Amino acid sequence: MPRPFDLNLRHLRALSAVAGRGSLSRAAEAVGLSQPALTQGLGKLERQLEVALFDRRPDGVAPTPAGTALAERADRAFACLAAAVRPGRSARGFTRPEWLMTATQLDAFLHFSDALSFVGAAGASGASQPAIHRAVRDLEQICGVRLVERRGRGTALAPAGRAMARGVRLAAREIAAGIAEARGDGADVERIAIGAMPLSRALLLPHALAAWLREAPETVIDVVEGSWRELIEPLLDGVIDLTIGALREEPPAGVEQVPLFTDRLAIFGRAGHPLAGRAVTLDQLGARQWVVGPAGTPLRAHWEALFAGRALPDVPVECGSVMVIRGMLAQSDLLTLLSPDQVALEVEAGMLVRIGPELTDTVRTIGITTRANWRPTARQQRLIDLIHSASSETRLPENR
Repeated sequence: MPRPFDLNLRHLRALSAVAGRGSLSRAAEAVGLSQPALTQGLGKLERQLEVALFDRRPDGVAPTPAGTALAERADRAFACLAAAVRPGRSARGFTRPEWLMTATQLDAFLHFSDALSFVGAAGASGASQPAIHRAVRDLEQICGVRLVERRGRGTALAPAGRAMARGVRLAAREIAAGIAEARGDGADVERIAIGAMPLSRALLLPHALAAWLREAPETVIDVVEGSWRELIEPLLDGVIDLTIGALREEPPAGVEQVPLFTDRLAIFGRAGHPLAGRAVTLDQLGARQWVVGPAGTPLRAHWEALFAGRALPDVPVECGSVMVIRGMLAQSDLLTLLSPDQVALEVEAGMLVRIGPELTDTVRTIGITTRANWRPTARQQRLIDLIHSASSETRLPENR
């Protein structure tokens, strides 16, 4: 299967014009190509993809399903590039810079943005260092803005360069999806990257991925663990396709949230804890030591709200790792505030127990976060469907 930037961008841009006008001559005029050049370009695309994109008829041409799929994804790819470069361009830049970029330039710039050095980009791409340097400088001329800046002895992306890198990466994802959809491959994407926040890792995501494996798809799943803060930028950059975890009441621009279920937090300690199996007051809970997440996290905010109007208990350890927290609870009299999902196996094994009363004001919404206007492929949508099924099949009684 060809890579996204193996395809000629001018030929990809022409697909919608050909489909909309039904004529190679009229489409060629619209995109600034000669008819022979456009005919040869479409023929090359079809050979690269090993599929017919248009039906040739005496009265013109009509897109095949493959042609329609690739044209739609190509339009989305150019929209990603336009959104990245147009807002920051200067008066000396071109009106539609995304129409002048070449696949070679974008591939080189993406390698540079990953390596943040011309030497590293050359080594990763197989192109020469002067070729990488020339491609980046050509893009700066096209966009009319500085994309790379010197910092000490090294180089870094300027603000416009960071926006450009995001747009290029998203465009590449769209073209890759278009290639797979046009070819009709069983696995329409080679990899799906999921950002897994702490709550999703214990029950929900393993259940969904087990169902995925039973269907034996060819697509590889990359699970990237992290907090919301660590995952949001990779999501917006297109490095991650979706995240699963606690939703934000005021999400940033550019993302969409879909609720899965509500989660009610609870207090946990080791089996045999001095407060286990007893009626417990807030004063007793406040007199104990706790291990909780760092300040600024939603879970920490719920914990602080639990003791609103009172002095906060002693927190000798601040930790965002559920694995570490579980280990510390089992070996000490520390308490913590977690989702029942996150310690379900330890509770079932008798290692940990719930402490104190049911907490009615610690409800948060768990769901899927994606980029706004993201259009999943068939395989990506199937995984999302399995996640929805897993969210209902793994609900503990207290969170139903």
